[in-house]
Amino acid sequence: MEYQYKYMDSPVGRLTLIGSNKGLAAILWENDNPSRVHAKADVENNNHSILLETERQLREYFEGKRSSFALELDPIGTTFQKEVWDALLTIPYGETRSYTQIANQLGNPKAVRAVGAANGRNPISIVVPCHRVIGASGGLTGFAGGLEVKASLLSLEGTKSTKPQMTIPWQELNVP
Repeated sequence: MEYQYKYMDSPVGRLTLIGSNKGLAAILWENDNPSRVHAKADVENNNHSILLETERQLREYFEGKRSSFALELDPIGTTFQKEVWDALLTIPYGETRSYTQIANQLGNPKAVRAVGAANGRNPISIVVPCHRVIGASGGLTGFAGGLEVKASLLSLEGTKSTKPQMTIPWQELNVP
């Protein structure tokens, strides 16, 4: 399958949008680890219809005009990873879930670490809202875009955290 890409400047840095003829395959961060996702694109296409629509919807999201996305998705991953990513899509805008809650939602409460690993491999950041997953203590945990970006996205959505902290519960963040 051929993948094509388009760059997009955003409030959280330059994003690389990657799409196939089936849908959006990845959104990569400016300093993303290239081995984190499997969708590799060699051809730049600034007129790719899926990438143009993705850019339009992301702009609306960053402007506070969109709280959900309506895009065809084409992520590359294992069956378990795709189950986790589907579970992420159920987290409402402005809310968070813990890795434990996601594991329980999948009916596999012992899979907390596996859920964390799959969350970290989510190729379609923002649209598949891995930024809405936090630690069991309520603190921010790792994020491919960086903890400051994660805090920024959560703040945009009106969630409680505005400061990037690895393990500090929400109530200790001193957010007014």
